[in-house]
Amino acid sequence: MWYHKPAINEELLQSLPNLKVVASSGVGIDHLDLKLLSRYGVKVSNTPFIVSTDTADMGMALLLASSRRLVEGHEMAVSPDTEHFPADWLGVEVSGATLGIVGMGTIGYKVAERAKAFEMKILYHNRNQRKKEEESAVGAIYCKKIDDLLQQSDFVLLTVNLTPQTHKLIGKRELELMKPTATLINVSRGLVVDQDALVEALQNKVIKAAALDVTYPEPLPRDHPLLKLKNVIITPHIGSATKKTRWVMMEEMAESIEAGLEGLPIPREVL
Repeated sequence: MWYHKPAINEELLQSLPNLKVVASSGVGIDHLDLKLLSRYGVKVSNTPFIVSTDTADMGMALLLASSRRLVEGHEMAVSPDTEHFPADWLGVEVSGATLGIVGMGTIGYKVAERAKAFEMKILYHNRNQRKKEEESAVGAIYCKKIDDLLQQSDFVLLTVNLTPQTHKLIGKRELELMKPTATLINVSRGLVVDQDALVEALQNKVIKAAALDVTYPEPLPRDHPLLKLKNVIITPHIGSATKKTRWVMMEEMAESIEAGLEGLPIPREVL
């Protein structure tokens, strides 16, 4: 499966009685009905580890691009109407700012490693607290309640998996808890954020900005209000889109398929 295609539903499974394994690209499995697949005796694999470095890089790239208004700056620099650069056209500081990471798995932890190099104060919210030595290595402080993280952070970065518990995790209430100077960055899944509430928050300056590598749907309808806002950066779900990573993802998917066909243990099997 690539970009969640083809759709794995009962009709397809009934038409493929000899199907043994579904190899899905990337880390997310929210597009798969694992119970349905198990009922048909089909095993599932994904490629969770290879994508983490590139996705963490993408999270930091969006943070930097948004804070320093790089997209707007580029448009100004190349515009045929630009005669001078205004002195009061300013971004916000990254060094010394507070980053709140929601979801401190492999990707979230790699983001924290990068943020430490920028001398950021790092808060994180996760189902489980990391080991003390892991926290110390990146200078991260655990927030048991997400509300505490939202209220304190200058940048809130989402790296959670999409589950029933994280569906629209960030909604109107959570956005209103954030600082009016804060930026929301999402490199997880679009449905982790209530998009209508985000549009309203950005339009009414409840928060300062958003930087999104994921939306719902993807791509957005061309008349969607998010596409018209100056305080939003949107990229086309390219967190893992580097040549090396995509090549390795393909190799890992092929390994899983070969193992499944030969009746061997499947590497990176989703249980």
